[in-house]
Amino acid sequence: MIRINILLTLILIACALSVVTSQHKARKLFVELEKEQQLAGQLAEEWGQLQLEQSTWATHARIEKIATGQLQMRLPDPKRIQTIPLSQPLGEPVDSTDSKEASKS
Repeated sequence: MIRINILLTLILIACALSVVTSQHKARKLFVELEKEQQLAGQLAEEWGQLQLEQSTWATHARIEKIATGQLQMRLPDPKRIQTIPLSQPLGEPVDSTDSKEASKS
């Protein structure tokens, strides 16, 4: 009877230690999960800010201001603008008289 009590006591201690160990691991994993979720939130916020910044840098008014101010670019005269029809195959040369006639029709 004493041997059975000792055996049961040892099994009980082993089970108690395994419960404590598993709870400790679960708590550590939960803390790690919270840290990763917090990092994901910060990265999502930064991503939103970067998208906003990119859209700001790519606005038409800003690009036009830089083109005219720093690069001294300007719009060409309307006489020099050629329109290329979309139905034109890529390898064929475009005749400027054809495009002018097509735009008049």
